[in-house]
Parts: sequence; C-alpha cells; structure tokens
Amino acid sequence: MAALTASRGASDRLFFSLTAIAFMLIGLWDVSGLDLALARLAGGAGGFAWRDDRAVIVGLHEIPRFLSMAGVVALAVAVCWPFGVLRRLDAHARLRLALSVVAALAAVSLLKNTSRSSCPWDLAEFGGVARYVSHWDWGLRDGGPGRCFPAGHASAAFAFLAGWFALRPVAPRAAAVWLVATVVAGCVLGLAQQWRGAHYMSHTLWTAWLCWSVALAIDVAARRRGERVKESTVAPAVAKLNES
Repeated sequence: MAALTASRGASDRLFFSLTAIAFMLIGLWDVSGLDLALARLAGGAGGFAWRDDRAVIVGLHEIPRFLSMAGVVALAVAVCWPFGVLRRLDAHARLRLALSVVAALAAVSLLKNTSRSSCPWDLAEFGGVARYVSHWDWGLRDGGPGRCFPAGHASAAFAFLAGWFALRPVAPRAAAVWLVATVVAGCVLGLAQQWRGAHYMSHTLWTAWLCWSVALAIDVAARRRGERVKESTVAPAVAKLNES
C-alpha cells in the first residue's frame, strides 16, 4: 500500500507540474496579441458573419448546451443507478464525478459573472462600443457590458474532463476515449464561439485549464482522504493482530 501511495504521489506531482506549465503557456498566449489577430480573421467593422447564423446557433450552441445539461443529469442519476462504463465506478466515485463536473461549471460561471472583460463582438472595431482590455486588468473597465471571460460555452464540454480522472484507474481505455472526446468537443465549441465573436481563443484555453484544475484538485483531495481513512482503519487492526 505504501508503494501504491508513493506511485500515486509521484503521478500527482507530475499532473500539478504539467498544470503549472500549461498556466504559464496560456499566459504567454495572453501577452502575444494573437487573441485580437484571430478575432480579426473572423470579423470586421461590420461584425461577425457567424454571430446570427441560425445553423451555427442551433448546431453549435443550443444543441450542445442541451446535451451538456442532459449529461449532468445523467451523471446525477448514475450515482444511484449506474449505466455503461459508469458501472465500473463505486458509488463514491460516481458522486465525486458528478460533483466535479458541477464544480467546474460553477467555477467558470462565477468568474464569468464577475469579469469586466467584454466579448469581441462588443469591441468598437467590430461594430460595438468597447475597447480591448486584457482580462487580467481586473479593475479596468473596457466600456462594454463585460461578463465574457472565461468561455462559458466551452465549459459545457470541458467540465466533463473529470470523467478521465474517475475512469482511468478502473477503465483506462474508456478514460482515454472520454478525454479525447471531451477535449475535441470543447475545442469545437470554443472555436465556434470565437468565430461568432463571442470569445477570444484565450477564453477557451483558460476554461479548459480551469476545468482541468478543478477536476485534478477534487480527484487528488478525494483519493488522499480515502488513503487516510484506510490507514486509520488498517493500523488498529494490525495492532490487534500483533497483540494476539
């Protein structure tokens, strides 16, 4: 058990290191100026062509949002009545998965509702009234409505990154499929919103990072708590055996 704990500890340190590296890389993207450059590829003085495109709105916004909500409900139901690959998880792991997804969605929503950064389609150069201000300038208003950072729509997919952490100990192949599907879906939703003028690329990247970080933190905290509980129950039992 000690060897297993040490192995998991090394794995946790690796994941935290990779998460920190990702933080720095996305930060470099923030200062690169590429957000505006990509926004200018999608829109111009007349706005963004995809903004009011009905097919895009339905196919890449409304339907994915409904599917995400259905996914959250399905995970909640699976806590008591598991189905598919979720049967390989115990009840505690299924509950943790459902709560992790909700926590990621809540974290993105909280930041978004307190953000003063406006969306690309709100900028004056795209037909709006705001000026570009970095989302890191928390106290500086850009003259627009704000509440655009990070990308809420992309979180409809990225929040489910928690599934990879839950499944990898018991179903690594299913976990890999889950991870790839989640990342691809999140990127597609993020790019669609970017082309509509609803977000910058950095908004999508930070949403992915935040959802990953929430899932990682909850997974590590839950496992370490479980290990402490096991140690507290095993140690007295071993002591009694030695006494006898």
